[in-house]
Amino acid sequence: MKVLMFGWEFPPHISGGLGTACYGLTRGLAHNGVEVALVVPKAYGDEDQSNARIVNASDFAYDPRQQHYYPFQNEISYIEVNSQLVPYIGLDDYYNVVNQIESGVFCCDESGDGKRRYAFQGGYGPNLMQEVEKYALVAEEIAKSQEYDVIHAHDWLTYRAGIAAKRVSGKPLVVHIHATEYDRSGENNRNDIVYNLEREGMMAADAVCAVSNLTRNIVIEKYGIPADKVFALHNAVEPALRQVDGKRPIKEKIVTFLGRVTFQKGPEYFVETAKRVLEKDSNVRFVLAGDGDMMPRVIKRVAELGISDKFHFTGFLRGKDIDRMFGMSDVYVMPSISEPFGISPLEAMQSGVPVVISKQSGVSEVLQYAIKVDFWDIDATADAIYGILHYPSLARVFSEKGCEEANNLKWEDVAARLKRIYETVI
Repeated sequence: MKVLMFGWEFPPHISGGLGTACYGLTRGLAHNGVEVALVVPKAYGDEDQSNARIVNASDFAYDPRQQHYYPFQNEISYIEVNSQLVPYIGLDDYYNVVNQIESGVFCCDESGDGKRRYAFQGGYGPNLMQEVEKYALVAEEIAKSQEYDVIHAHDWLTYRAGIAAKRVSGKPLVVHIHATEYDRSGENNRNDIVYNLEREGMMAADAVCAVSNLTRNIVIEKYGIPADKVFALHNAVEPALRQVDGKRPIKEKIVTFLGRVTFQKGPEYFVETAKRVLEKDSNVRFVLAGDGDMMPRVIKRVAELGISDKFHFTGFLRGKDIDRMFGMSDVYVMPSISEPFGISPLEAMQSGVPVVISKQSGVSEVLQYAIKVDFWDIDATADAIYGILHYPSLARVFSEKGCEEANNLKWEDVAARLKRIYETVI
């Protein structure tokens, strides 16, 4: 079986869980005998291609004179986004809507036949929406040049590309939803531009993969997608290759939050919880590892509560710095308001760190050895942290059993289920 997969990022050039999930899935599919050609807007040349062949969309040209491109060109209104947008973050600063002039964006194809090649920047910069639309145009040319049995598109950024490939090839389309607009922006701040792109892709698909039952229910109830074509496909975690260093510069216990400092992740609840714990035990330090639009607000609240001397901000961490942070941590907390899945608790568990997670997370559906609380219940979260810090036997059980449980969640098993979904639509 061969798959034409549309993604937006791939390791080592990632900004969040989307790229990590794409890597895990392609590795798992290769283990299950599935060949994957993964298309990204911009390839850098240093991607690991041992499990998937990377296709660089920037290498492909299309002819804008072809009649079937006219509807796209006439309907596209480009949107300037004054924020560093990633798939899991809403359009926080909202839009300054403009019709952007394509100055210096295109270059003529070397063949001189009038075709154009779009120089994708990749990532999540201010021209993101323009790149999403151009990606869909180029996808049609890519689809003509590849051999495949099924098309797979990840998140709203690539849905129109998937639709274009389906139109030109007649092959079935599977779309993967890693986070919805409701997760990113909440019930009352939904951005209709992104919502409509999500719904358009899911309605056009032959099957929809949601990363949890939580997300599956949102897809069915909020987007009106027929339930019989929506499948829950939980994520997994890469095998633990990290070297966990347990050395720490301080004697106090350490409680860690690691993630984007955005509304969705609930950092304010982490701060309020810290205050509750410190009222009972001053021998604890709290670390907020990450960055995001809520950082100034969170820093201000830490100062208001008078806990600045017990609170640390590391900024965005990656790679070995994350490993070192887990190595120093006694508890990991994920108080997300709405978390489609959440891979970071699994990484913490692999490092032997007990975790406290919100019930409003997809990962809570697959874990037994994690303490689960409502994101808004600060007292329950504080009690859980206090219990782990003060009862060594409890901490040891969650550390040992949690590590074993996380390591049993394998991408090969996820990919086997995905392959069966492919077979149903083929």
